[in-house]
Parts: sequence; C-alpha cells; structure tokens
Amino acid sequence: MSQALYLRQVELGEMANYVYLIGSTRTKEAAVIDPAWEIERIVELARIDEMRLTHILITHTHPDHVGGKLFNLQIQGVAELLDRVDAKVVVHRAEADRLTPLAGSNITRVEHGDTLNLGGVAVTMIHTPGHTPGSQCFFVQDRLITGDTLFIGACGRVDLPGSSPEQMYDSLTNRVMRLDDKTIVLPGHNYAAGRTSSSIGEERKKNPYVQYRSLAAFLRAMGNA
Repeated sequence: MSQALYLRQVELGEMANYVYLIGSTRTKEAAVIDPAWEIERIVELARIDEMRLTHILITHTHPDHVGGKLFNLQIQGVAELLDRVDAKVVVHRAEADRLTPLAGSNITRVEHGDTLNLGGVAVTMIHTPGHTPGSQCFFVQDRLITGDTLFIGACGRVDLPGSSPEQMYDSLTNRVMRLDDKTIVLPGHNYAAGRTSSSIGEERKKNPYVQYRSLAAFLRAMGNA
C-alpha cells in the first residue's frame, strides 16, 4: 500500500455514522466523506492532521449523510462545512439535484468509474444504486468505503422512497462482490457492535445478503416477493 494514503475514520452524530477523511500525506490534500454531523470536529481533525479539505464526497443524499431536516433534528452537514472550507462537492449525477439546495454551485457530478485524484491518491467512484438511485461507494487503493450499500453482515434498506431491491441485488452481486476478497470494507454506520471494518472475503462468507443466488430469492428475503 502506498505510504501517501491518509485515512481517518471517526464515528459522529446521533445515528452512529462513520465519517471518513481520505487524501495524500504527501500533498496534504484531503476529502471528507458524508460530513453531516459535528462539522466543527471534522474541521478540527483535519487541522490537527495538517490536512487541507479540498473535496466533499457523498455516498448518497439522505440527511444523516449530507445534513438537513431529519425527524426532529436539523443536521448541519454540507452547507455548514462549505461555510468553513473551499471545497468541491462530489455526488453521483442521479442525486445531484437533491444536493443543490445545500451545496449550490459547488457540485461536481460524477458517474460510475470516474476517478478523483487527491495528491496522487486515486479515488474511484463505484455506482451502487439500491438504497438510493445515486448511491455510490469509493474505492481507494485496497479499501472500499461503502456508505449505506454494504454493512458488516448486512446491506442498506430498500424500503425507503427511491430505493430498489432489484438494484440493490444487482449492485451487491455485480459490482461490490466482484472486488478482490482482500478489499477492506469501511461502512457508513457503526451497526456491528463497534467493529470498524470487514473485508469482501469475510462478507462473501458471512453476510447473508450477498449469498442469494437469484434475484427472486433476494426479493423474498427482503419481503418483496
């Protein structure tokens, strides 16, 4: 693994979200992934690590990942961070319009396979619709930051507006599980009793949601048969 990779995982907020800072230790450029909670702490962590936040990467646009109104909470999120740093907001094209009210003209719309270069550290966008139409994972060297697509031992919900169990099955089967077994899985929430990471190989063996051999079987398991 390249020594240039900078990666910090921190649990923030009231819904056990994992927020990530990734970038280059060489150039000190960094991106923050899904900054919805505790913006002051995110800025402080970047300062302590002497990193400059140049990009905000979004796995999907639910309020607990980007900010806005959620239940009785008003979450700070992207808009608050943009008041503090000059950064481009990277979101899948399918959900860019939903993010515009928070991010204004700072948005960069991406597609599956696009790559962001952070000081020589390549971040590849993997479109994984299912939880939402524009859900995406970020592949960085041997790590996959999965948002709400894949959890440790589970997958994201498919019973919410805009979600699709059919697309989730396709994303899990034909994109996520095509990666090497050694790929480290870094999920979007602490839903595994404090475990911070897994691997594609471990999920392939132990996660029931990636073991269905047909769409029909997956739909039955998700209550959509």
